[in-house]
Amino acid sequence: MTAKSHRIPDVVIRRLPVYLRYLQQLQYYDVDSVSSQQMGHDLNLNPAQIRKDLSIFGDFGIKGKGYRVADLSEKLSGILGLDKEIPIVLVGVGNLGAALCRYNRYQQTATKIVGLFDGHPSKIGQVHGAYEVRPMEELVGFVRQQEIKMAIIAVPVAAAQSVCDILVAAGIRAILNFAPVLLNVPDGVRVQNSDVTAELQALAYYL
Repeated sequence: MTAKSHRIPDVVIRRLPVYLRYLQQLQYYDVDSVSSQQMGHDLNLNPAQIRKDLSIFGDFGIKGKGYRVADLSEKLSGILGLDKEIPIVLVGVGNLGAALCRYNRYQQTATKIVGLFDGHPSKIGQVHGAYEVRPMEELVGFVRQQEIKMAIIAVPVAAAQSVCDILVAAGIRAILNFAPVLLNVPDGVRVQNSDVTAELQALAYYL
């Protein structure tokens, strides 16, 4: 039985990219191995929790030496499905969408925005990086032809659910939603919400 064949707690999955980013930073500085104690110290996490998280997917550590950085980084990339390029469509190319395009273009990551779509006539034909903004009428065909399974929604609240419905009908199974609204999706479709305003409001508590 593989790790993906049974239910892994969402909180564990969300920590894996944190571990991976940390390991990639260590690789940049030519660090060969790292202990769970060091990882816990640097990431402000419990070392026992780190060991428990990683043990779900296999026995990666070497007793007395910790984890080989390059090997664990490669394993985590595979577990997350980042050992191959993951194409993404972005719907909504306003200020936020354009910023996301720029950010993604310069990131060394397997997740790549390969299609831009917008429903506003003034946006159609604009070029961001290597891609031209397409009309919404072409979205379903593009997603199906390219076999894309992940999308980003960066549209106004009023349009978010209808855009979501179109994406799901086209075959999208994972959505990063920047619209400040909860989306209704069928079973089998995963939505991750990114609400900057809510995050700032939460931070205000600590002031």
